[in-house]
Amino acid sequence: MNNLEKFKDIPLTYSLMAVSILLFLISTISDDVAETIFVAGALHGYSVVVKGEIYRLFSSTFLHSGGMHIVMNMLSLYIVGKMVEKLFSKVAYLSIYFISAFFGAFTSIFMHLDSVAVGASGAIFGLFGALAGFVFVHKDRLGEQFKAFMKDFGMILVVNLVIGFVVPSIDVSAHVGGLVAGLVGGFMIAKNPKFIWAYVAVSLLLLIGMYNYLEIIYESYMLF
Repeated sequence: MNNLEKFKDIPLTYSLMAVSILLFLISTISDDVAETIFVAGALHGYSVVVKGEIYRLFSSTFLHSGGMHIVMNMLSLYIVGKMVEKLFSKVAYLSIYFISAFFGAFTSIFMHLDSVAVGASGAIFGLFGALAGFVFVHKDRLGEQFKAFMKDFGMILVVNLVIGFVVPSIDVSAHVGGLVAGLVGGFMIAKNPKFIWAYVAVSLLLLIGMYNYLEIIYESYMLF
């Protein structure tokens, strides 16, 4: 299989990886990488909620803070992305990816009102969740494969959560938010592909509700 055929096999996963890697390489050219990343669209609660810079929910998913950060995320995205892309439609894949990223971002903002964050972790954990949701729906057909998958999935999840708690710069809250959003999406779409639109609609309503709630929190926070 040549490179073009490989790309056609999982175009969404490769495209998401390419954009992240390109932006990372561009950011390293700057003398002040942290400032460059912030200007480029890092997640910052005050900027998103109070200043209305909603684009940061999207842009921060493609930004990374260092070599190890992007290598780990891109490796994880490749491993889980290629599996999810073959199981779900392109619309479902992208919907789960970005909805998980947004839920992860809002969870991160809620837990860390003053922090600046970047990375595709929330979205990637959403893909892990979607894969788990799909496998759970089809557990009877999969038989022993279901047990093997859940064992491996649980091990991967525990390892990543432990790493998240040990390494201070990793935001576990974003992982959890993305994982739950992806799990729900994967379960619903595996039940019936037409449920994608219900998943998107309900997710958008919940995200709007979370945004409004965060506005209230910031109003109270800025009074003290």
